[in-house]
Amino acid sequence: MSAAAGAGAPVVRAVNVHKSFGHVEVLRGVDLDVHAGEVVCLLGPSGSGKTTFLRCINSLERIDGGRLWFDGELVGLEERGGKLHRLTDARIARQRRDIGMVFQRFNLFPHMTALENVVEAPVRVCRVPKARAREQAVALLERVGLGDRVHNYPAQLSGGQQQRVAIARALAMQPKLMLFDEPTSALDPELVGEVLTVMRELAAEGTTMVVVTHEVAFAREVADQVVFMDGGVVVEHGAPADVIGNPRHERTRAFLARVRDAG
Repeated sequence: MSAAAGAGAPVVRAVNVHKSFGHVEVLRGVDLDVHAGEVVCLLGPSGSGKTTFLRCINSLERIDGGRLWFDGELVGLEERGGKLHRLTDARIARQRRDIGMVFQRFNLFPHMTALENVVEAPVRVCRVPKARAREQAVALLERVGLGDRVHNYPAQLSGGQQQRVAIARALAMQPKLMLFDEPTSALDPELVGEVLTVMRELAAEGTTMVVVTHEVAFAREVADQVVFMDGGVVVEHGAPADVIGNPRHERTRAFLARVRDAG
């Protein structure tokens, strides 16, 4: 955990965030602060709104109510004359540059090598000179333990290796925030550990992270704050020792018991 976690203004602030898909209300008033250097793990059953909330932070979904700020700016919106207006796609893209996201499925370009996947965004989006981008990409792939796989295509890599390439690709944009959406759920059990090891190292380096996960042991070990969501609301949140070790709410206790039984 980061010793600096919790200091200063929050990197992410959610106040009464609502989101619906048709008649289904998926987020029903979520409040949450994430500070620089903090690791926040979102736990909860499928359909509880965790992934939707993560996608709202990154403007992949538009909130229907409340306020959501990233780095002091409203996410996807601006206030003019007392009314909220949607940002242009270009301004949303600029906002999104500072947020790295790692998905359940790796979403790598299959026709590109690991190195080319990592180089692509810095060169195309940030206009980083190709030679410098390649140098940085090699360093990032070495950092995630793939220095010997830089010229391999995704089909030549295991699921765990592909996910580590995806992490390196997100880090290549030097984000202020990393979002992980169940990054190990698509992996065979023997490959989960290698991805969690990289994430532990990022946490130890002070990377600000919001992680949707069912890996309760990882959350207990790494998180500064654990948030248990169910039915589109935050049921409880706090230190891992409290939420995981001594949950106050029956819904939290029931979820943790099911996860333990499944394990």
